[in-house]
Order: sequence, then structure tokens, then C-alpha cells
Amino acid sequence: MKKSLRPEFSRQLMSLSACPECRGLATVNGLYGPRPCMACNVSGWVDAGTGEALPLEELVTQLSLRLQAAQQQIEQLNKPALMGPAAQYQQNNRRGAGGTNYTGD
Repeated sequence: MKKSLRPEFSRQLMSLSACPECRGLATVNGLYGPRPCMACNVSGWVDAGTGEALPLEELVTQLSLRLQAAQQQIEQLNKPALMGPAAQYQQNNRRGAGGTNYTGD
């Protein structure tokens, strides 16, 4: 029998859109000032397919998945891309003795 993740633990990224009531701000202007938007559970996000607010458990999961993806993208953009002779010194080419870095010096 092949091992696999249980379906309740494998969450997929859903498509979300800005709430049409509050336009993604999580508050709407009321008679006595801003008030929380209940159409999106005060998150500013709704399901793009149905336009309904997500349950809080699902909302936390979806926002966490989006945050993790954004952090990975930021890390990739912050990595300096070395070019030329500097790249040879920073990366291991495994051409030296015992698989060490050989720079030719």
C-alpha cells in the first residue's frame, strides 16, 4: 500500500478575490464611521468562484499558503545573482581534490 497524505492535511491554494462590499479593505463606512465588513468575515477576501466568505479555518489556511509563497518569492529575489569570476569562487564546482571547489589559483 502506497503512503499518501490524508486529504484533510493536503490543502490546495484556492483562488481568492477582493470582497465586493469593502473592496478588500475589511471595513465599510457606516452611519457612525467605519465598521467591520461581515460579507468577508473582516478579511477583505472572498472565494473567487462563488463570491462567498470563507470559513475562518479555511481563510487562515489560504492566507498562510499565500504568505509562504510570497516569502519564497522574496527570498529568491533577494539572492544576489553572481556573474563572471565571482560566481566561480562562490559556488562549488566539485573539480578539486575530494570534490572541493577548484578555482584555478
